[in-house]
Amino acid sequence: MDIQIGRGKTARRAYGIDEIALVPGQRTLDPNLADTRWRLGSIEREIPIIASAMDGVIDVRMAVILSEMGALGVLNLEGIQTRYADPNPILERITSVGKSEFVNLMQELYAEPIKPELISQRIQEIKDQGGIAAVSATPAGAMKYGEIVASAGADLFFIQATVVSTAHLSPESVTPLDLAQFCQDMPMPVVLGNCVTYEVALNLMKAGAAAVLVGIGPGAACTSRGVLGVGVPQATAVADCAAARDDYHQETGNYVPVIADGGLITGGDICKCIACGADAVMIGSPLARAKEAPGGGFHWGMATPSPVLPRGTRIQVGSTGTLQEILIGPAQLDDGTHNLLGALKTSMGTLGAKNLKEMQQVEVVIAPSLLTEGKVYQKAQQLGMGK
Repeated sequence: MDIQIGRGKTARRAYGIDEIALVPGQRTLDPNLADTRWRLGSIEREIPIIASAMDGVIDVRMAVILSEMGALGVLNLEGIQTRYADPNPILERITSVGKSEFVNLMQELYAEPIKPELISQRIQEIKDQGGIAAVSATPAGAMKYGEIVASAGADLFFIQATVVSTAHLSPESVTPLDLAQFCQDMPMPVVLGNCVTYEVALNLMKAGAAAVLVGIGPGAACTSRGVLGVGVPQATAVADCAAARDDYHQETGNYVPVIADGGLITGGDICKCIACGADAVMIGSPLARAKEAPGGGFHWGMATPSPVLPRGTRIQVGSTGTLQEILIGPAQLDDGTHNLLGALKTSMGTLGAKNLKEMQQVEVVIAPSLLTEGKVYQKAQQLGMGK
């Protein structure tokens, strides 16, 4: 139902993850029986969590560890790792500079040209250590470096931008990336995103996407919603794009996973995204808190270094535990940011969902009152009053 904003504009009500809650059904399940496996192309993963292609989150080491744990990490091919042979001094500069100097420093550091040989080297380093080499580039970067990525033997290619669509208008002098042709030509599965609507998700699937990323601007280190005013609350965006996936599957027999990307901090957020229809989630700041993360307790967005219109910020997330504690436990914190897999399995047990497909079918209610309850709890914690 549309709501009239004024005489000349109506709008559809959309919902964020914080505005919904999951309803227990008629049965429960031992969490140890919950099956969280999912597939991306021919690759099966036990944990439906992907680490974002952000320089403060993923380097070669993190990608390898995540692969060993049963998750997935995506390396940014247009970031620090492919501009500098030794990225460590550069990362130290990013984490040590003051806030007022940050944007200028980022624009300076990311002006260093990308080195094609480093793209090949990073992919090979991940594969040599037994990791899954998943890499990410913008559409322009994909056009420029796609052949190098293919020759290096990457396992997955993520094409990511603030918004990706199959209908892109450009000046006559600029040839946009043909997404369908690119997906067809590449020897590995290609993930496309980001999008937030049924129509665009469906078009990306028709173009040959192996999976679709959903979410524009909800991430903690992204300021696209503030700078551009663009985005759809994540619960609604995921549900709309999941509907496109289901319709496309019914029409073609081809199942294209939907990956909720951005704005997810706790295990509860992940559970609610899957209940809205996601097959997996992509997260950044929760994993930037890992002691092994290259950001050293800091996190920043991919669009932060833009020389024209920066759309990201650096946030200090701290180091709250090891990657194992954050991802699979045992949890050292009780705020939902540790043991994310355990939270998902426990939620599935509480809801009686044996696998992710059943989790996608659980009842969801609109519960804006939970926002108030959460704020009351947080205030009590700050005052030392407990629950």
